[in-house]
Amino acid sequence: MGTPEGFAYRDEGGTVTITHHGRPAGTLRAAAAARFLAAVARGDDPQLLMARVTGNYKHGNERRAREHPRNRGR
Repeated sequence: MGTPEGFAYRDEGGTVTITHHGRPAGTLRAAAAARFLAAVARGDDPQLLMARVTGNYKHGNERRAREHPRNRGR
């Protein structure tokens, strides 16, 4: 638990399509696609990158912590 899984991506020549368990989860174009592909080529964890790009990495406390009084204004 805690590690993202089930993501896949397809490079379509300047556009990267990301799926999660076979369903479309996001599309990266131009500069964002180039940054993503460069990070994957560097050896970064593609599952974690795709979770971050699609916004599927904050659950529960992470979202609520943003609204905590000590974190306001950050």
